Amino acid sequence: MTAEGEPSITDEEGPGLDDATAMRLLRDGTLDVAGRLVEATNMTLYCSIRNGAHVAACVYKPVRGERPLWDFPDGTLAAREVAAYEVAAATGWRIVPPTVYRDGPLGPGMVQLWIDTDPETDLLALVRSRHPALRRMAVFDAVVNNADRKGGHLLPLRDGHIYGVDHGVCFAADDKLRTVLWQWRGKPLPREAVTVLVNLEHEIERGRLGRRLRELLAPAEVEATWERVRRLLDTGIHPYPSEDWPAIPWPPI
Repeated sequence: MTAEGEPSITDEEGPGLDDATAMRLLRDGTLDVAGRLVEATNMTLYCSIRNGAHVAACVYKPVRGERPLWDFPDGTLAAREVAAYEVAAATGWRIVPPTVYRDGPLGPGMVQLWIDTDPETDLLALVRSRHPALRRMAVFDAVVNNADRKGGHLLPLRDGHIYGVDHGVCFAADDKLRTVLWQWRGKPLPREAVTVLVNLEHEIERGRLGRRLRELLAPAEVEATWERVRRLLDTGIHPYPSEDWPAIPWPPI
């Protein structure tokens, strides 16, 4: 994405932070807005964040900058982004960069660690691939009911890891899965995924994850998340696209 004003933040430490340190920095650091990502639908600000010796770049999406949507309650997108991080953290797959909900210069919102991607990656080729990280992401998206998994929401790193971002339209109680990652539809879930899903089912029903999701989402949305996990375990396969709505978001990249 392009930021107005072409901000420059020296960020030698940010990419090397472990997740626990990054979370403390995001929660407690001082935010300094450097520019705006002009291609984003909702207000998305590129910032530096500093706490003592730690400094990194991050993205800040204030609630007041969210555009109303007909199918999601107003002012809930930032919390959904944080909920997606919580689910991703529970999987152990590190799909979503460290993300918190906190106050900022324009009020409360989502703050997420900035990720520098590999500029040489061909996103079209990546989306069509069967990269193991994308298969994990396909399972994750089915759990969180991601209504907008575009190719541009994939952040490939030079070391081969792939992050996913922009999870503001997840966790609807009604099925809304729209994604470019349908290459495993109908295929049996890998053993690794089944193990992760069994843990998610327990964590949502009676563990810390369920308590955290109930802080961020409506009760019906938490219940629907548990039901999607249970459905994946019952069927044992990656879901098929729905016949009732477009299965791929537009634009796909």
